[in-house]
Amino acid sequence: MTRLFKFFVRLLLRLLYRVEVTGMENYSKAGDRVLIIANHTSLLDGVLLYAWLPETPTFAINTKIAAKKSFRPFLSFVQLFEMDAQNPLSIKSMIKFIKQDKKAVIFPEGRITVTGSLMKIYEGPGLIADKSNAMILPISIEGAQYSRLSYMKGRGHVFWFPKVTMKVLPPEQIKVSPKLAGHDRRKATARELQDLMYKLAYSKTNQRTTLFSTLVDSQNRFGNKLEILEDIKRETLNFKQLILRSILISSLIKKQTQAGDHIGVLMPNVNAMPVVFFALQFIGRIPAMLNYTSGTLAIKRACETAQIKTIYTSRLFIINAGLEQLATDLEQDYIVIYLEDLKQQIRLTTKLAALYKSRNPAKHYARQNLNTNPDAAAVILFTSGSEGHPKGVVLSHSNILSNYAQVSCYINFTTRDIIFNCLPLFHSFGLNAGFLMPLIGGGKVFLYPTPLHYRFIPELIYELRATMFFGTNTFFKGYARYADPFDFNSLKYVVAGAEKLHEDTVQLWMEKFGIKILQGYGVTETSPVISANNKMQNKTGTVGRILPGMECYIRPVEGIDLGGALVVKGPNVMQGYLLHNKPGELEPPSTERGSGWYDTGDIADIDDEGYITILGRAKRFAKIGGEMVSLSVVEELAVLAWPMPNSRVISNISYAAVAVHDDRKGEKIILVTNNKNAERKQLQSAAKDNHISELAIPRKVMIIDNIPLLGTGKIDYIGLTKLVESELDNEEEGRWRNKIGKLVKHDSPEQ
Repeated sequence: MTRLFKFFVRLLLRLLYRVEVTGMENYSKAGDRVLIIANHTSLLDGVLLYAWLPETPTFAINTKIAAKKSFRPFLSFVQLFEMDAQNPLSIKSMIKFIKQDKKAVIFPEGRITVTGSLMKIYEGPGLIADKSNAMILPISIEGAQYSRLSYMKGRGHVFWFPKVTMKVLPPEQIKVSPKLAGHDRRKATARELQDLMYKLAYSKTNQRTTLFSTLVDSQNRFGNKLEILEDIKRETLNFKQLILRSILISSLIKKQTQAGDHIGVLMPNVNAMPVVFFALQFIGRIPAMLNYTSGTLAIKRACETAQIKTIYTSRLFIINAGLEQLATDLEQDYIVIYLEDLKQQIRLTTKLAALYKSRNPAKHYARQNLNTNPDAAAVILFTSGSEGHPKGVVLSHSNILSNYAQVSCYINFTTRDIIFNCLPLFHSFGLNAGFLMPLIGGGKVFLYPTPLHYRFIPELIYELRATMFFGTNTFFKGYARYADPFDFNSLKYVVAGAEKLHEDTVQLWMEKFGIKILQGYGVTETSPVISANNKMQNKTGTVGRILPGMECYIRPVEGIDLGGALVVKGPNVMQGYLLHNKPGELEPPSTERGSGWYDTGDIADIDDEGYITILGRAKRFAKIGGEMVSLSVVEELAVLAWPMPNSRVISNISYAAVAVHDDRKGEKIILVTNNKNAERKQLQSAAKDNHISELAIPRKVMIIDNIPLLGTGKIDYIGLTKLVESELDNEEEGRWRNKIGKLVKHDSPEQ
């Protein structure tokens, strides 16, 4: 009777929700003593598990929920174990029950999600799994959060019958050190269970597809008319318009390029950029994002590295940005095509063909069979290389989608979110975190062309009621200087990356806006995020714990006692480098542990809880008399020496430390600042008061008007080092002239 009833329940659910279940072979692998855990998306969850699990397990359920009238029909078909995850006696009873080689289902969140992603994870389930020595069988439920049986009504896009998938993951067991006991053990088991829930959430996203297919899937999930883009012109685009325009322009680009070509994209943050980006994806071309702030030489070298022949840009952008000479120089060696000229080529037949294809974009995309391999190149980004030649970082579709799946465990992008993105799209932080990830999640992205408008951006965020904001330490300090305390009132997430987040910036935002900036960490080569703090797991001074699906280790570095080189591996690690001296060859990442491992170039330390602290770039260490000194520590010393008075007196003072050659000790440290009152003796006092090594005290403090920045908001250390070396050379030359002058004067016959 039970089997027959389950059959009808499954049949009904398949008809209504097109339910797909995978990984059921893992059920038998778990054994007899099993704690089944699942994310809690809707009122459907229990019914789904009841219908598809081979046996009918006992459901552990909160006593308050069990008392609700709406839940009573479910009681007729399953055995319930009413428990309170906060009650020690209740937890002990559950442990005793499972020790009898029983199977039980529990939702570690304790309640149905109201965010669409993971909620708070209670300690009780982890403790139960540990004390009962049970195997944990994780089951991921995806799609039910969009149903009308979820708690997302008014908080996100919901409709009657969304597609639902269930994935049964391989069984695991909580393993903590036998030395831990009491409170420490409870915390450790809770952390293990939290990681397991993150792994479960990470597994929900389809990472084995392409960016254009994912865009179409998001359109189908959230609807044609959902607005997803807006730019400074206040023009909005919805899913239907973005896909239609992309297909329209792709038909023209297709005639001018070949399948698989690397196509240069030289455009600012405006709606036309995503249109071109997805147009190239649709016809199997690979966009190579060019940094228009880097200058003619750097752009030409990037084009040589990636073997780019054709560049798409906008004449209006070139004029407004004052890049006429750059365009003229590029036209000498490359085919430069302006979008305004493409627009003139559009005919009625072109529009009708695009409209026809946009009605079933997935079909026409698949029919072309161009760049539909998840492991094929999706985009090329550029990072600085040795000898001034940029390296091309090749990211696959799966790299980018894996990173989206990883980040979405921590930050859930919903249809109610407005993401303010002023980070350039030629940078991985701006392209992937600020644009592609929100788009996939159905959020609306507001594209702003520059992060440098410190006065206007806070006002615009206030006007838009933006909920998410990504930036760098430098930019966040600049915005705080001009923003009204209420300008950022709507922000739910403020995430810092690309450079070290300073404690004074964190304190400033907390005091003035009541906002805790969450610090993340990544590099272009990892698509880009490697680790991040979130609202549930956050440790000040660190960049968070490594993302689900990634591994890492610390490789010892000579001269550095604390920490070492951070080396990572995961599905988000790039396909490889394109190098200027090896045209057409892809150099995949590898280390002494084999292929797929990538050395980040950062010196880091990892604590017992897995939190990563970045101590500095490997290249940003000075070797003084055989001792390695972090230049980041020197900059932190400057902040301690000249602290900001309070949040009402906001300064635009910056500090940057560089290392230059020294004949006596190998290298010497120079601190550069725009603080007109800075003196070296103040650094000496701060070092003594804070027990910082004297080696971290710079040899000289150099005062300039403005610290040079890159377009991404990072300090331009390469340019700054050259500036410092030039100034020191001038000073040395001046000293020699003075010496020679004195000698000449001393030897004069008139003396």
